[in-house]
Parts: sequence; C-alpha cells; structure tokens
Amino acid sequence: MDQPSGRSFMQVLCEKYSPENFPYRRGPGMGVHVPATPQGSPMKDRLNLPSVLVLNSCGITCAGDENEIAAFCAHVSELDLSDNKLEDWHEVSKIVSNVPHLEFLNLSSNPLSLSVLERRCAGSFAGVRKLVLNNSKASWETVHTILQELPDLEELFLCLNDYETVSCSPVCCQSLKLLHITDNNLQDWTEIRKLGIMFPSLDTLILANNNLTTIEESEDSLARLFPNLRSINLHKSAGLHCWEDIDKLNSFPKLEEVKLLGIPLLQSYTTEERRKLLIARLPSIVKLNGSIVADGEREDSERFFIRYYMEFPEEEVPFRYHELVTKYGKLEPLAVVDLRPQSSVKVEIHFQDKVEEMSIRLDQTVAELKKHLKTVVQLSTSNMLLFYLDQEAPFGPEEMKYSSRALHSYGIRDGDKIYVEPRMK
Repeated sequence: MDQPSGRSFMQVLCEKYSPENFPYRRGPGMGVHVPATPQGSPMKDRLNLPSVLVLNSCGITCAGDENEIAAFCAHVSELDLSDNKLEDWHEVSKIVSNVPHLEFLNLSSNPLSLSVLERRCAGSFAGVRKLVLNNSKASWETVHTILQELPDLEELFLCLNDYETVSCSPVCCQSLKLLHITDNNLQDWTEIRKLGIMFPSLDTLILANNNLTTIEESEDSLARLFPNLRSINLHKSAGLHCWEDIDKLNSFPKLEEVKLLGIPLLQSYTTEERRKLLIARLPSIVKLNGSIVADGEREDSERFFIRYYMEFPEEEVPFRYHELVTKYGKLEPLAVVDLRPQSSVKVEIHFQDKVEEMSIRLDQTVAELKKHLKTVVQLSTSNMLLFYLDQEAPFGPEEMKYSSRALHSYGIRDGDKIYVEPRMK
C-alpha cells in the first residue's frame, strides 16, 4: 500500500510509537517519557521510544520540528530510514543532528542523489559508526564528503549503486573496517586497488556480484594495499578464470576467511573437489564459504591435492604441489576399492565325475538355479539336490534345501563349489 507523500519524520514517529500502537515498557533504556506539550503540537502526551527506531517505507520526505526530534531522540542509537522519499541531505541533517548518540544510520533506497551533500551537513553525521547507503545512487563525491566528516566510521554499505569505477578520496579513511560494496559493476582490479588505498585498515571486503576479472597485481603490491584484510567475499566473480587468481589471495598477510561461490573456474569440479583444492591452495584460511576448516580437513585436503596433481605434466603442476610434497613426501595413489556387492560369481559345478565351471547370478533363488542346471546335469528340478561347499568352511557341504532362498545369502564367492546329486527314491 502506497504511503501518503510529504510526511515528516516527526509525524511518522508520533504515529508509530504512540501509546496505542507501541505500549509503554518499563525498564532501563526501554523507552522515553515525553511530558504534555502546548496545544497544536503533533506530540502525544507521551511516546515510548526504544533506542532502535525502524521507520522504513513510511513516505518520509522531511524532518519536521527539530526541537521535538531532540526531545524524543536523545537516547536513540540506531535509526532505519530506508525506502523513504528523502531527497534533500539538509533534511537528513536536521534529523541526525538532533540524535546525539546515533551510531547506526540506514538511508538505503532514498533518492539522495538528487541533492549535493555539503560538508557542514555531513558534519552532523560525525558520531555514526555504521552507515548504509545501498541503492541510494550516492556519488563518490558524496562518499568522499562523508568520509572526511565521519572520523569514527567503521562500516560502510554501498551496494546496488551502479558503480563501474571507484574515485579515490583525497583523504584516507583509517577507521573503516568493513566495506560492503556488492551488486555493482566493478570488473577491473584497478578499481578494487583504489579501495585498498582509501581504506588501509580494512578488515572485511565484500565484493560479491561484481563480475570481477583477473587479479592483476603483484604479490608485494597486494600486501601493501590490504595489509589488515582478514575476510574477503568474491562470490560470483565471473572473471576469475585461473588458479593463479586464487593463489594471489595468499598475498594478503592477515587473510583467514574467503568466500568463493559461483566462480566459473570452479564449476567443472565436484563440491568435494572444489573445497579440498581451495583449502590446499590457501594455507592460511580458517574459514571457507562460511564453514570452519578443521585441522584434520586441512591435512586431508593437502594430501588430496598431492594425489590430484601427481600425474600432471611437470609444466602444469602448481608450485603449491612441491611445497606439499616437501611437507608430506610423495604419496602412493589411493587403492580403488569397489564396495558394490557382487552380482555374479564363478563356481565349480560337480556332478558325478564331471566338473564344469559356471558363472551364476547371485540375485537368483535356489529354484531358479536348479532350472538353470537342468540341461547341464540332465536331471529334473524335482529330482535334484544341491549342496554348497564354502572353500573355507570347516563343516563340509551345506544342503541348499530352501527353494526360495537367494543365492547371495549363502555368501558364495569365486572358486566355491556346488555339488549336484540325484534325489534318492
């Protein structure tokens, strides 16, 4: 249902958190009591505001009375204003400047690209530590202004903003730890390296759904660009087409978590092969695609890696293979063991003084075997007795007296003997 246009932050706040819609809850930090105000004010006698305000998809276009915002929101720490109609940064500034303890701000899916963010407005965001600008189409100039005015910013979300390039900020942001920049169109690695220059303290870089191409960077340069990177997400980076791109991730000195799903390079391998080959190539990671890499799994993967490449031509063997051979030595190929049950065996059929070797199916019954032997021993099935001799059995032949019993239940193996005798009248 469409919300009415032209609604203010204060109007929506009063409606949503009125006593009728949001009952008062007692206890420290649970809400705030606002006394009665002069007639004509949009405020109720009291509102019960939590410290986390969610006002998404409410049709908000402006701030409303700033004094009332300050009276209500002095204790608020998180504010979700996503999917509203805020298009003027001045109106956003009026709201944020009156929320002194704000640490998390979500402005996703507001048409804020329609106005310019001035530095004096951005200054009102100074205490924010987590800022979400997904699908806001915020320009890099806007991002740079924010970075200069938010000295404590730790997490920045810039997804779905149609970025094809990255514009370097004139000032490095030393505080940023997490950058979430998925679902853009950052294909060339030269754009990604700019992120390393801007955010030297980056701990987590989420680049999923960017169609990233090959990592064209030397190992030394990668280490300098991302010296503190601990986690990287490269899901659906369609341009990563060779194992050398994966190997370059080892250049990040602190990297320990990698996400690599939907990579064309890996599609020809089974799920088990993909995981083992990646673990073996990335010796420092402790988590792959969200799953912990246990010590036992690492050793199994590294041994698998050796056996996988041992038959490859020397020029196709990766350097990691030689490192692992130094660690474990040259391994013998694993024996191929077929665990499927036998479907047939070769046995000796003894009748009178004749011996004939036959292949018999183990899924048939004793009665079916007798029918099969009729032409061999020239006896009718009703006049035929069968005795099975296990070559390792200590008790002699066992009569096969139950016509409906399956042959596999006797444990018959190659080389065993079946004796046929006529029934005595």
